[in-house]
Amino acid sequence: MSILRKLKPAFLDHKDVTAGPYRHHFDFLRIWKRAVIVTATVALVPLIIWAFSGYRLTMETIESELVLRTSQLISNSWRTVSLFLTERRSVLDFVAHDHSLQTLQDPARLKAILENLNQRFGGITDLGVIDGNGRQITHVGRQPMANLDYNQLPWFRETLVRGAYISELVTGPRGKPQVDFAVKRRIPDSSFFVLHAVLMPQQLTDTIAQIDVGDKGDLFIINEKGVLQTPSRYYGPIFSKLALPIPQYSAKARVFESTDNKKDRIVIGYAHIPDTPYILMMVQPQGERIQPWYKTTWAFSIILAASIIMILLVTLGVATHLVNQIHEADQERVDTMHQVEYANKMVSLGRLASGVAHEINNPLAIINEKAGHIKDIFTMTTTYAKDPKLIDLVDSVIATVQRCAEVTRGLLNFSRHLNLSVQTIDLKEIITEVKNVLAQDAEYRSIAVGVQIAEKLPQFESDRGKLEQVFFNLFNNAISAMQDGGHLEIEALQTNENFISISFADTGPGISESDLKHVFDPFFYSKTGHVGSGVGLSVTYTLVQEIGGTITVASRPGKGTTFIVNIPLVMPKSG
Repeated sequence: MSILRKLKPAFLDHKDVTAGPYRHHFDFLRIWKRAVIVTATVALVPLIIWAFSGYRLTMETIESELVLRTSQLISNSWRTVSLFLTERRSVLDFVAHDHSLQTLQDPARLKAILENLNQRFGGITDLGVIDGNGRQITHVGRQPMANLDYNQLPWFRETLVRGAYISELVTGPRGKPQVDFAVKRRIPDSSFFVLHAVLMPQQLTDTIAQIDVGDKGDLFIINEKGVLQTPSRYYGPIFSKLALPIPQYSAKARVFESTDNKKDRIVIGYAHIPDTPYILMMVQPQGERIQPWYKTTWAFSIILAASIIMILLVTLGVATHLVNQIHEADQERVDTMHQVEYANKMVSLGRLASGVAHEINNPLAIINEKAGHIKDIFTMTTTYAKDPKLIDLVDSVIATVQRCAEVTRGLLNFSRHLNLSVQTIDLKEIITEVKNVLAQDAEYRSIAVGVQIAEKLPQFESDRGKLEQVFFNLFNNAISAMQDGGHLEIEALQTNENFISISFADTGPGISESDLKHVFDPFFYSKTGHVGSGVGLSVTYTLVQEIGGTITVASRPGKGTTFIVNIPLVMPKSG
């Protein structure tokens, strides 16, 4: 807590009771808040806008790069798969047109052709010749399948219409998946036949597997209904229904963004393979490509956060320093105004005291002279010489006049020392003079004043006028704070070889702890009714500092208040 108190700016506890209707101009906490908010806003808003814009621009660039790379990959993959299918269909078309029907009806010759095709391409398990009515004429392959009727099969009907056809993945007569290739050839007698080949899908799967799509990428083929024609890394084996939207037909490769069944963002590239029911699809998880950027983003975020914190700290520091400087300058202004005001009051009071003393001294001198003359007459004549009552009355008048003379001499001494007067100080003499000036007020309110001055206190040089003002203020403040019948104890002693300590302890109501730290503030008044805690104490504090001393206060509510003034034996020279 002590560290926080040391770091706490002074203006946070500022209370300016002199500001009046313009108090908001001296609300330093409000000024500090505005300075912090405006400075921080001017510094942080461009930084945050720049950071956000940079982040969005980078993300858009990465996403565009991912889309472009996917588009290039799907285009290259499309060419590879298209070449694979087109090559086998073209070879089958070449065989159909390079051999006559009679040649192809020869099983031995057809078997030799099948072997040559497998040596060159591989994966072709069956080869057959079908007449125009869909009846299989000749067949070679894994198992003999004679007299089969293909007239009602979709791929056969499509071949008759298109002249050549590649079917989607189907389950063959042996219960295994296959792809049917078929080409139609017309013969001179206006009839035709169809050359039919069966391709195992593993060939197509192997071709796709050789294409590099990254560690997390997925490349597969679906038909127009969204059924997988090749296995997928994430969406299941062949004949599974794809859990992604089926893309619309496009003559070119397309790329779009979507989400998978886990709501993760993905980039989908697709291309329709011409003259086939196939759609080649590529799926790239967006997170995989952006993952390296996330590490950079973390580093960037840390730098941004550190920059914001540094800007805030610098803003707080600079704003606090500047407002503190303004607060200190304002306090100096207020203190100077108070000192000037108080000095003017003291000068006026000195002139008043001097005038009153002179005006009273003249009648007192006449009264004293006349009273002395009356006493001489009484003592020299036999008529009144032996009347003790008259003599006592005259003596009482003379004593009262002398007492009034002492008061007026105190007023004159007080008025003479208001200006700068560095001289040798007799502390007992000054305290006695101040007590005599204010004794009447204390006696009127039945306030007992005790003075204890240590023996052999050394004399010292100081400003007599300022010392008298300090003691006058503290004496008057104590009397004002106490109720009738109180007690004021003044004690002076030498605490060490360099300082003399003078304490003023009263039995007043005391000062609360919250008010105690503001007791020397200009125009501060204690909540407990310590009416002397206004201008007098603030000026007293300044005067004590000017003569090189210190003043402290100790108080408890209901227990009274003690002011302790420490005065140096050697007054420091002013700067």
